[in-house]
Amino acid sequence: MAILGNIIKGAIHLKETFSTESDHWKEQQEVLRSILNIAKNTDFGQYYNFETILNSEDFPRKFAEKIPYFDYNKINDEWWHKLHDGHENVTWPGRPSYFALSSGTTGKSSKRIPVTDDMIESIRAAGLKQVFALSNFDLPADFFEKEIMMLGSSTNLEERNEFMEGEISGISAGNIPFWFRSYYKPGEEIAKIEDWDKRVERIAERAADWDIGALSGIPSWIELMLQKVIEYHSLKNIHEIWPNLMVYTSGGVAFGPYEKSFNALMGHPITVIDTYLASEGFIACQTRPETKAMQLITDNGIYFEFVPFKPEYIREDGSLTPNAPAKALNEVELDQDYVLVISTVSGAWRYLIGDTIRFTNLEKAEIQITGRTKFFLNTVGSQLSVNKMDDAIRHLEDAYSTKIPEYTICAKRCDDGEFYHCWYLGSDMENPDCASLSNSLDEFLMEANKNYKVARSKSLKGVKVKVVSTDCFYDWNGKNKKKGGQVKMERVMNEEKFADWEKFIQSKISN
Repeated sequence: MAILGNIIKGAIHLKETFSTESDHWKEQQEVLRSILNIAKNTDFGQYYNFETILNSEDFPRKFAEKIPYFDYNKINDEWWHKLHDGHENVTWPGRPSYFALSSGTTGKSSKRIPVTDDMIESIRAAGLKQVFALSNFDLPADFFEKEIMMLGSSTNLEERNEFMEGEISGISAGNIPFWFRSYYKPGEEIAKIEDWDKRVERIAERAADWDIGALSGIPSWIELMLQKVIEYHSLKNIHEIWPNLMVYTSGGVAFGPYEKSFNALMGHPITVIDTYLASEGFIACQTRPETKAMQLITDNGIYFEFVPFKPEYIREDGSLTPNAPAKALNEVELDQDYVLVISTVSGAWRYLIGDTIRFTNLEKAEIQITGRTKFFLNTVGSQLSVNKMDDAIRHLEDAYSTKIPEYTICAKRCDDGEFYHCWYLGSDMENPDCASLSNSLDEFLMEANKNYKVARSKSLKGVKVKVVSTDCFYDWNGKNKKKGGQVKMERVMNEEKFADWEKFIQSKISN
């Protein structure tokens, strides 16, 4: 009998039973008041006179009026660079304990995002919120006695200018609570291995020693790890070695494109729970099984604002125009894409993390990630967001009975001088009919997106599809950044980067 599991499950259920429905806008006002008050004597708080904002009758509106938008380059050039020179109290009291390295999907070099002790505590609290929400998923008691495989970046952080640096998943794993360490796999020794391939090899070697009940990580790298374990032990599916695997908490990117290939590695269905952990903080998590949406964490050190995702408010580099209107949580609407703007206990202020979201439930503050500001393909007026591209990929998977976990796209001027959407699909399909795939993709997008249909009648001349091995995408990431961790594939490339991509693919084919 799962005695410990029953105790843990009972405690979680009791906690949820006595929890009341949140007033998310009230919580957001309290968070904003708190972070403004804490940071009012920092250099940033003095410069923008936080005291005046706090004394305003409508302080959320005053905050939006007085503080400009910041992307990483702007806040780093004006403020955060001082931290590396030894300054304190710059945008948050004291000095950060860590810097989270994030090249994301579009950056040429790593961003260095401050991670304070307050943010570490915020991430821990958000993780506990998700644990308590498990009571909604009707999991058996013995699940709470199983081990959890967290596949992130290395926990072996680097020292630079007296700071420790690494990806947020590595920083978080290095700060897990002591009571959780007996559940955590692959364990501290393996987690410190910097080379991703070697780390996964050690996981495969040790896999039979563990009773894994849950997985956590970015879908593409979790899939590769599972494939390695299956191959190493000559298995048909992962449940032959981890029979009690019941839950996967996905994060970093939309799970949809990976769903079919992920399920092919399972012996039976498992519960998939979405999370939204960025280098800047723990944004949201799924709290109930009847929806795939995630609930914003509104009471835990992050204040959210939302800018309508419209071409007139977005610059070519993905930043916002100064006059772009920001909506507070009590002003947002359903069925509208928004650029997410955050202010946090790490001293990020009105900061663009580059994601776009859409609300699915206003009362519960539930959202879905719809894409990236830089992955909005509008070169020829097609106005394609990542969620529309993901829908098109799922259509192809169903229509051709195949799996396409990876893809990238570019609006490219081809040899005839006309613009085409050039797609590379990562798939193991044999002898693909690229002309048929192109027509099917084109027809789906015209039916699903009126702006795309208009563009097709004017400057966009069609779709060109090429199919390559999924390994090409992983090798591209390994060549340009590194494997594993928070690394994600670019869904949309500009023509310059796409030319490098095509040279890379050609070299793979030639070899």
